[in-house]
Amino acid sequence: MENYKILVVDDDHEIADAIEIYLKSEGYEIFKAYNGMEALEILNQQKIHCILMDVMMPELDGIRATAKLREGSNVPIILLTAKSEDTDKILGLNIGADDYITKPFNPLELIARGKSQLRRYTALGGAEKAPGMLTVGPISMDDGSKQVMVDGAPVSLTPIEYNILKLLLSHPGQGFSSAQIYEQVWNDPAYGSENTVAVHIRHLREKIEIDPAEPRYLKVVWGLGYKIEKGGA
Repeated sequence: MENYKILVVDDDHEIADAIEIYLKSEGYEIFKAYNGMEALEILNQQKIHCILMDVMMPELDGIRATAKLREGSNVPIILLTAKSEDTDKILGLNIGADDYITKPFNPLELIARGKSQLRRYTALGGAEKAPGMLTVGPISMDDGSKQVMVDGAPVSLTPIEYNILKLLLSHPGQGFSSAQIYEQVWNDPAYGSENTVAVHIRHLREKIEIDPAEPRYLKVVWGLGYKIEKGGA
C-alpha cells in the first residue's frame, strides 16, 4: 500500500499537532505548515495526496492559498473553518476546495473525510479497470485517461467535479437529488450537504457551459436536484 502524504496547514500549533497524532495513527505520513506560504513551499518539494487547510492564517490565508494551489494542482483540499465563517466555506468551495470541516471537529469525522478524499483522488489518478467513453451531446469523458472534452476542447476538472459529472453522464436524463449526489460522490452520509453540492455544480457549470446562467447540459430538475440533459439540448 502506498504511503499517503497529508499536509496539515494551521497557524495554531496545538491543533496541527493534534491532527498529526490522529492521522499518524492511521498510517499516514504528515507534513505541517503554519501559513499558506509554507504550505506552497512544501508542495513544491513533496508529492502530497491531501491537504487539511485552516482558513484564518497569517501571511497567506487558506482561501488565497487554495486559489493559488488550484492554478496548477488538483490535490484534494479540506478546509478547516470556524462556525462563524460560513461565507469562507462557500468562497473556499467556489475557488476549488473539495470539502470543509467545522471546528471544533470530531477526530473520527476528520479521519473519515480525509480517507474519502484520498479514495477519490487516487482512483482518479490511478489506472482504471475498464476504460470507457461516456458521451452526451458535446460532452465526452474518457474514463481511462480521465479526460473531459466539451465541443472537442479539453476541460480541467477537480476530482469531485469529475465524479459528479461522471455520475450524471452515466445516467443521462435521470435526476439526482443533492443528497444522492453527495452520498455517491463523497461516500458519506448526506446531512447538510445541499450547499456543498450546489457550489460544486455551479463550479462545474462554469467549466462545461457556454452560459452558466442559462445551462444547456447540466440542468436543474425542479423539486429533485440535477441531471445531464439527454442529447445536451
